[in-house]
Parts: sequence; C-alpha cells; structure tokens
Amino acid sequence: MITTDAEPRASPPAELVVEGIDKWFRTDRATTHAIEDVSFRVAGGEFVCLVGPSGCGKSTLLDIVAGLTVPDQGRVLADGQRVQGPGRHRLVMFQESALFPWLNVFGNVMFGLHRKPELTSRERRAIADYHLALVGLEKYKNAYVHELSGGMKQRVALARSLAPDPRVLLMDEPLSALDAITREQLCYDIQDIWQKRRKTIVLVTHDVREAVCFADRVFLLSPSPGRIREEFRVPLPRPRDINSPELAHIAQRITAALKGYLGETHEAAE
Repeated sequence: MITTDAEPRASPPAELVVEGIDKWFRTDRATTHAIEDVSFRVAGGEFVCLVGPSGCGKSTLLDIVAGLTVPDQGRVLADGQRVQGPGRHRLVMFQESALFPWLNVFGNVMFGLHRKPELTSRERRAIADYHLALVGLEKYKNAYVHELSGGMKQRVALARSLAPDPRVLLMDEPLSALDAITREQLCYDIQDIWQKRRKTIVLVTHDVREAVCFADRVFLLSPSPGRIREEFRVPLPRPRDINSPELAHIAQRITAALKGYLGETHEAAE
C-alpha cells in the first residue's frame, strides 16, 4: 500500500461551510456574547487564517468548527455533512504541543494511527516515518518530550496531526509560544508542508504578518462579540518571505483595519 520512501495517498481535502454562528457564554453573574452571525466558506485545500484582538472569539470559533463546542445558533458543514461533534477528519493542533511525555517521538506520531484499524502495523509505522521525515525529525524518533526544544515539540505535534490523514486541520496559535527565530523558521516549514499535503487548514493567530505569510485569505474579526468584518485575499506567490516588503504592505492594511474597528469599539463604549 505505501512504503517508507513514498508519500502516502491522502484523502481529498474537505470543503467547510460556516453559517450564521452565534455563541453565548452564560454564568450566574453575566452573559457574554462571544460570536455573532459568523459565516464563511473554505474551499477544499484552501489555507485561511482568522485574526483579531484577544477575546474576539477566534479560538471559540475554531472549537465550533472542530465539533468541540456547540453553537447556540447556526451550523458547520464539512462536505455537506453537518458537524455535530468531534471527528477524525477534523483534527486540532493546539497552542501547546500537548504531547504525551511517557511516549517517545515515534510513539506520539503513532498515537492517532491506532484508531485506523484498516491499516496494518507495517503501514502505520511507514506513515509515522513519512511524517517525521516531513517535519525533519526522523533522527529524533526515539527521543522523549523532555529532550526536545519548543520548536521540535511543535513539529512533532504537526506530524501527529497530519499522520491520521485528516481532511481538515485546525490550528490554534501553534507558533505563539515559540521564540522569534524558531517561529520564523516554522513559517517556512508549514508553508512547505501545506504545499506537499494540500490539506484544508483554518489557522487562528493574533500575528497579522504570520497570517499573511500562510493564508490564501485572511478573515478579520472585530472585538467581542466576534464578527467577520473584512476579508483580505493574499495574492503573493509561495513560498512567502515573512519579512518581504510585499507581505508587510498587506499586513499593514489588515492592521490598519483592525485598529479602526478597535477605535469604533472604544467610541461606542464611551
């Protein structure tokens, strides 16, 4: 079926449709309207980013797409099927690597593959080897989590997310805890991996330059309640240099729009 020196056959990426999502969080003391009437579409194999200020509901929206949180109104469709809970075709890569410290690197990447009974043991190992090579960690397959740098941990987390062959990969600020040099390198690496695997990706970030570096389109969310106020297309060819003037120009436009929406919020509160 596959070999260690061949790329595994991937399932087709999924189209996502997000329609009229509203979400409130209620406690005994207060009710917070986190997301208001959010709708967008993501084509199969497209890379989109959600940006906005802290507290605008970006991560909540990602959880709803993942099926981890139920919206109060609206729905999410993946290839026409309503999302009603978590599923193996929509996997989440979190801000922290969330690796299992009792497993080595290879064991962590193998973890999700055990839920695919249609694969033989040999096929699972070949898939794990392929994805470790994809993130440049084949020499560290026997290392444990405490032996890895922050960037290496996130590479393992990325390999673990890709190995089960999800049709949608949801990434919640995966680079925010890393130092600047490691973060910049992973910007190039994630672009390269996306071009090879062509997964449908929705990535949440508060770093506008990072969003422009990755995305086909950037959705800008306004402060709470989170609403999509503007969509920016990124026509730059890949691979993109996060420090290029062309990228910086688009990032400046998005940042200026964000500041404008923040200003509107402050004026309304006065």
